[in-house]
Amino acid sequence: MKNQSPIPESEPEKSAMETTNENQKAIPILQIAWTRYAHLASTARKRTAAFYSIRRWILALGVIATLFAIVTETYFSNTQSVLGLIVKVVFVITPVLASVLAAFSSKFYANGHWLVYRSGAEEIKKEIYLYRTILQKNLQARAYLERRLGEIQRNLYQTLSGEFAYEPYNGPIPPHYNPNDPDSDPGYNDLTGEEYFKYRVEDQLDWHNRSILRHKRERRQMTLFILIAGGLGAVFAAWGGPLSIWVAFTASITTALIGWQELRNLDKSIGNYSKVVMELTILYDHWINLEPEERTVPEFYKMVHACENILWSQNQEYIKSMQEALKEANLDEEASLINNVIRESVESTKRAQREMREAVVDITQDALTEAETKIVEEFKDTLGKLADEASSELVQKELDAMQNAALETAQAVMTRAASLRSALQDIVDDFSHVDIGRDTPKAELNTILSRFPKTGEVKG
Repeated sequence: MKNQSPIPESEPEKSAMETTNENQKAIPILQIAWTRYAHLASTARKRTAAFYSIRRWILALGVIATLFAIVTETYFSNTQSVLGLIVKVVFVITPVLASVLAAFSSKFYANGHWLVYRSGAEEIKKEIYLYRTILQKNLQARAYLERRLGEIQRNLYQTLSGEFAYEPYNGPIPPHYNPNDPDSDPGYNDLTGEEYFKYRVEDQLDWHNRSILRHKRERRQMTLFILIAGGLGAVFAAWGGPLSIWVAFTASITTALIGWQELRNLDKSIGNYSKVVMELTILYDHWINLEPEERTVPEFYKMVHACENILWSQNQEYIKSMQEALKEANLDEEASLINNVIRESVESTKRAQREMREAVVDITQDALTEAETKIVEEFKDTLGKLADEASSELVQKELDAMQNAALETAQAVMTRAASLRSALQDIVDDFSHVDIGRDTPKAELNTILSRFPKTGEVKG
């Protein structure tokens, strides 16, 4: 358990036999703790059930695929019928569906995250019982429990790789409490030694005993079914003839049963639970052996510490053994079919896209090369035609006419400029005696202006 806060010391009491009021007002921090426990425990149960349901289907589909393979080979290999078509379709679909489920399970259930939820729930439950027993008179108890709840949730977040969330829970708080059962824990009151012994020690001892008996019964049944399937396979093989093909069917059943037994991890679970039963029985016997006056607060606290340590160690050992079982019972091989199909599909898509890009580039390069060739040829052709046209008689005549027109225009401009310069000089000579300014008579100015040469151009 990481980052666990130290448990504050409680004030000693003289006796652990004093009764408490079970109907006392629920403390908010206990309501919070029981709610967090309920959410985590409910999530762990749901995801455990979903995981085992998927694995059962995968094993069953493996057996069904073998069955339809035998039926197809025996009865429908060379026949054309609707029933035969259905059998063949089921035969093909079954292993594909099993592979899809295996890939889904490997993606979302391979890490055993429901075990992490269970671990968090059990750790919160342990802290609740410490709060209601050893810390019941401690003024720092509420702050301690709040701090521990925060630490537990942060550890869950980190262990779940940042994908921590509470799923909806609509059941009672605290879970499993039955008001009509006198042996049911109300969940909120402080506990005496007798109450803790009844609600926690006896309850867990009874639960683990029943779990061991249930696991042993399941293990016997599984072993019996495996032996029966193996025996039938031996009989079919010895009989020979048409029955020999059914050995494959019994072998698939045997394989599925063994795989389920390994996944359930029954042997280790029985051993783990048995150790808890032994330790709790010793604790049970010790408390029963104490006289009423000997059931003091120190004995009470010692029982609480021992019981919670036993249960927490069992929880950690169970999770460790189940994680090892999950690693050994991985579905990589079962999921290889659909994974290979998906991988090939992705690679095929990438190849197609790459080839399409290359095709576009090739076509563009061809078009650019063709356009470049045409432009160069057109340029060369235009240059050749331009030289021919420039040396033709018609072009030469047009060039001569343009040259003559340019010369005539230049001569006309020069003649007009000379005439204008002469006229202006005459005006200067004739009116050199006139001082042009503000006092110049208007008539004189008009006479001067009238002497300027006219351009003949339209004004405006």
